Amino acid sequence: MSAANEQLIRDIVSEVLGRLGGKPASAKPLASAESAAPAAAACGCGSKGTAVSTPGLRGKFGVFADANEACVAAQESFLQLQQQGVAARVKIVEIVKAMAEANAEPWGKIELDETRIGRLDHKIEKLKIIKLVPGVEWLRPDARSGDHGITLEEYTPFGVVGAVTPSTHSIPTLSGNIVNIIAAGNAAVFNPHPSAARCAAIAIRAFNEAIYREIGIENIATIIEKPSMESFAAMCKHDVVRLLLVTGGPGVVKAAMQTGKRAICAGPGNPPVYVDDTACMKRAAKAIIQGASYDNNLLCIGEKEVFALENIADKLMSQMEQNGGVKLTSIQLEALTKAAFTITPGQGGGCGHAAVNKDFIGKDPSVLARAAGLNIPAGTQLLFAETDADHPFVVEEQMMPFLPITRVKSLEEGVARSLVAEHGYKHTAIIHSHDVEAMTAMGRALDTTLFIKNGPCMAGLGLGGEGYLSFSIATPTGEGVSNPRTFTRVRRCVMVDNLRIY
Repeated sequence: MSAANEQLIRDIVSEVLGRLGGKPASAKPLASAESAAPAAAACGCGSKGTAVSTPGLRGKFGVFADANEACVAAQESFLQLQQQGVAARVKIVEIVKAMAEANAEPWGKIELDETRIGRLDHKIEKLKIIKLVPGVEWLRPDARSGDHGITLEEYTPFGVVGAVTPSTHSIPTLSGNIVNIIAAGNAAVFNPHPSAARCAAIAIRAFNEAIYREIGIENIATIIEKPSMESFAAMCKHDVVRLLLVTGGPGVVKAAMQTGKRAICAGPGNPPVYVDDTACMKRAAKAIIQGASYDNNLLCIGEKEVFALENIADKLMSQMEQNGGVKLTSIQLEALTKAAFTITPGQGGGCGHAAVNKDFIGKDPSVLARAAGLNIPAGTQLLFAETDADHPFVVEEQMMPFLPITRVKSLEEGVARSLVAEHGYKHTAIIHSHDVEAMTAMGRALDTTLFIKNGPCMAGLGLGGEGYLSFSIATPTGEGVSNPRTFTRVRRCVMVDNLRIY
């Protein structure tokens, strides 16, 4: 065992003994929170707790240049959170939710200015709805009693969770992750996407300043200011990081799953939509437009391609045109496709591979329309066009406000096409139908984490449907829509032959 590991164990034992009333000579002294960090400005005041004094880590409020320092600071804050109990978790959750809503407009603008993708109104909305992320109330213990005593199972924290956040929803994902992770009793270290690191660091600093003012814990959620693959690797291998949460593309998900540590991974999706002739075309069109246009189709759960029964395809597209969509001609579609993808020819004259042009990801419909050679009315939400089933816009997760529509002859063909387009990600699928057997067939065949019927994709996260919110949906590793229990261990406490009172 390394000297660093031995020291870490001694520190933890000292903390535990101190909470139980003993204080060994080697225990770290607890410094006053007022002397440990500078007073923060502006909103809020409250009781100040105690903070472990560590030279070189004061005054940062969660933002660190070095991944190892960020991990150590988070570990110290985790130990302090343990001392303060569940009440401190509740307070932190309240602070994060309130600040996300109060700062939704400026933070939304900061994120859009940095990333240049998506829509401001939706970035603001995504921060305002952080209040829908579940908290401590999800951690009710399970108790059993019988002739031989009682057994109690509780949800307990891992310690420090290392997390990766995407550029598509940087501050909302980070905020929701903090609520879930800290509600479960953990601390967090974030290695954000480099394209959205500045806005994430601004939010982290603000959260920590407010949390410190209220309860005296300075670094409950830390962040690496200039993230890289090297900082990601350092975070993953650090001894105090017990669990990983990765929200991103296939590359970083694969890297996380190869670290040897338990990883909760929210990976890619390419959600198909199937529409049959029992559906209400007006309702289906409105829902499809709403979901596929949300934040310019940056959502991983967003509608990416539509398979419509051929006898209602024209009616569906007509309703889409009446509800904010603009249909492209075949010539316009060809021009947009050439601009939006780089096609690598396959061997033997095959169709090859289409790589998405990143300059078009998350851009407004007007940007795509110019590439297609047309002007569109103000207020246009989405572009769409009729395509075949192997078109690049169907096959690739393209994250643009454009939707391909493919005709199919039957439920069987629609489900089969959907299964191919979804690529086995088991992420999200959507159906518009009043036929229960059709819903059942598609649900069973695609086996996705989210399956939405007769609504926009956001209904799968409680926005327009029932449920709860999270921006991290663990599909590759199977945990599903993350919540506080996702970040806990289940521990069992058994009393034999006693404490059962009847």
